[in-house]
Amino acid sequence: MRTVLSRPDFRLLFGGLLASLTAESMLLLALAIWVKDLTGSDALAGATLFVLIAPRILAPLVGWLVDRYPRRRVFVVTNLVTALLLTPLLAVRDAGDMWIIYGVAALYGLSNLTVGAVLSRLVCELVPADLLGEANGVLQTVRQGLRLIGPLAGAGLYALLGGGVLAAIGMAGFLTAAVVVAGLRPAQSATRPTEEVALSRRWRVQLVAGLRHLVEEPAIRRALLGYGLASLVMGFTESLIFAYVDLGLGRDAAFVGVLVTVQGIGGLVGGLVSAAVLRRVGELGTLAAGVAFFGPAALALGYPNLWLGFAAVLLAGVSLPLTLVGLHTLVQRRTPAEVLGRVAAAAEAVVRVPQALSIGAGALLVGVLDYRLVFVAVGLATLLAAGYLWGGRRLSPPAGPSTRPRIPSPRPAPDGTASLPAVRR
Repeated sequence: MRTVLSRPDFRLLFGGLLASLTAESMLLLALAIWVKDLTGSDALAGATLFVLIAPRILAPLVGWLVDRYPRRRVFVVTNLVTALLLTPLLAVRDAGDMWIIYGVAALYGLSNLTVGAVLSRLVCELVPADLLGEANGVLQTVRQGLRLIGPLAGAGLYALLGGGVLAAIGMAGFLTAAVVVAGLRPAQSATRPTEEVALSRRWRVQLVAGLRHLVEEPAIRRALLGYGLASLVMGFTESLIFAYVDLGLGRDAAFVGVLVTVQGIGGLVGGLVSAAVLRRVGELGTLAAGVAFFGPAALALGYPNLWLGFAAVLLAGVSLPLTLVGLHTLVQRRTPAEVLGRVAAAAEAVVRVPQALSIGAGALLVGVLDYRLVFVAVGLATLLAAGYLWGGRRLSPPAGPSTRPRIPSPRPAPDGTASLPAVRR
């Protein structure tokens, strides 16, 4: 981690992301708890998370825009707009205002997709290819580490001060991220003038270029097929966890924040070891390991016991950063720079849209089936998906030792613009 954090531009990006991720970690769970308190419904609380993920269907359009415009500008503008779109939450008073929470959640899901796509390009521009795994590991360590305090702090602030104050804190976080990242040096334009003409004449082809690359690249295709199938059932747990806390443990909805904080401990561990796992088993192997950890976690949640539940969510926490570091690094290393925004957004959609459907289905299943049986089914299905991913790990073997000299920041090109790393296939 020291190597990648020694690079000034990456440190600046890291600082901006720290502010936005802090706001995100406090808001996401609190929105679902807010809906639960307003309606008393576990299903509607879980549906909040469905609404957050549903905008992923717009991934081709979002990725196309990210590839056409300067990444730093897109990141800054998106965070400013995100801060603005949280303001309607200040008007929520009772169950009749639940549509406001859903509307804000949908718009926030769209902005989150945009930030994810532009982040993939920014990271590739700021660090060499041999440090991509380390950079992604650092970002995931911070994201998961915030689960230690973010959800619990968010739930606590919501309980003490209400959702309006929490929304204001979130706005401050996104504004801070925009200001910090605005200090990054502008990178070289990703689109040459001749390519701009091609984009304008063949926009329909360019719009689906990311999806086409996902299908044609064998390692990415297998990763998304395996992880996408796992996501079809993993999303059930977003609604099931409310039933687990309510019916299984006999506690109120705010206790979900405690479990998510424990999950953050596992996420912190997973983030810290992800770069080492990546060097040992490659991107697909790391993704497979992450999915595999989720299996026994779901099986354990089929039996309602507080200490077993803590162990299960801890294991689920280890799972998440491994899957994300494996997938993100694979996409970055196997994608040409000019279409990386579209590919990153499309990959996110291929994984998250099935998860959104899964969350919606989970919100229905929790009302008609015993949540314990569903947890067991999720555990078995994810173990099968992990086996499929592990079987294809030779498609993305571990990278050899790096021979690139470690430098603090990219050297400027002769024309004064920052040079981009070469595409690694």
